[in-house]
Amino acid sequence: MHSASRGSADGKIHDLRTVGRNVNNMREVEVVVIGAGQAGLSSAHHLRRAGFEPDRGFVVLDHSPGPGGAWQFRWPSLTYGKVHGMHALPGMELDDADPARASSEVISEYFERYERTFDLRVRRPVDVRAVREGSGGRLLVETSDGDWSARALINATGTWDRPFWPRYPGRETFRGRQLHTARYPGPEAFAGQRVVVVGGGASGTQHLLEIAPYAAATTWVTRRPPVFREGPFDEEAGRAAVALVEERVRQGLPPRSVVSVTGLPLNDAIRRGLADGVLDRRPMFERITPDGVEWADGRRVAADVILWATGFRPAVGHLAPLRLREPGGGIRVEGTRAVADPRIHLVGYGPSASTIGANRAGRAAVRDIRRLLAREEPAAA
Repeated sequence: MHSASRGSADGKIHDLRTVGRNVNNMREVEVVVIGAGQAGLSSAHHLRRAGFEPDRGFVVLDHSPGPGGAWQFRWPSLTYGKVHGMHALPGMELDDADPARASSEVISEYFERYERTFDLRVRRPVDVRAVREGSGGRLLVETSDGDWSARALINATGTWDRPFWPRYPGRETFRGRQLHTARYPGPEAFAGQRVVVVGGGASGTQHLLEIAPYAAATTWVTRRPPVFREGPFDEEAGRAAVALVEERVRQGLPPRSVVSVTGLPLNDAIRRGLADGVLDRRPMFERITPDGVEWADGRRVAADVILWATGFRPAVGHLAPLRLREPGGGIRVEGTRAVADPRIHLVGYGPSASTIGANRAGRAAVRDIRRLLAREEPAAA
């Protein structure tokens, strides 16, 4: 039988004698963490603090080639000085970072140092293919590197792997180039070209302001008029914004980003873009033509490139066998716990999809998992 972990006087978990053991080609741990971005590393850190040992009490599986989460794939022109709201991981500050260096380099190096310092032993590259109901009340995690059996799971896969491409008539007829912000190469790649940027979020405006000096022409289109936020974004405003996103996931609706409910900060760069006409927003076009885009009233804009800065969706397809989705299309979550299955925690999902939110959610998920596992312990003989 599985040897249960026992709590000690300091509340930490010890004596995980069979955890991590390969049983019939099935490796057993207490907790599997999927993803090693901010949310996954925060969760792993709090698991270690709670007494779970890496490779025995928990394992972190990451499909990326190296440390850095989604940051390692960010475009070169996004320097660390342009990053908004990057909060340090718990237990280690990010000090003396050069604001002129690419954020992909700065943060990847920081994550690598963090993994090494706290001995988190992230396994990569490992693709998680499916999470299913296992035997004995455990979860079966099927991966490209074999299967794992766990009593609980922290899903910290973020959204980067699921760029959202809206469907518009004629998209397949466009003779130019189409790309998503996930593959944005930097502004120099658009020199001398006519560029349509689609999307009213932070990425869309950043791309537009960068591209405009290089491009022959730029056009900005969004589904809704952009909302620009005056004044500081203080703690009270942040809590109110997170509460709006949290209410959606409580109802089982697909989460929206925090930025979508806060608006865009009216900083100096935005003010200049508005003043010089770069941020002259047009409503969404009706169709794409071979040579550009067209509105319902017949207006047309010629384009060489359409850049879709249309956001991302949560990467949770591997959880489909557990049937967690609600009729509204999202996974109903209370705190970080999936309401349909208390063994599953989603960190970096909905209201915790920010760096500071991921840190707090990682701690909360581990606290709930400890309670869950304690309730499941067999009574002492």
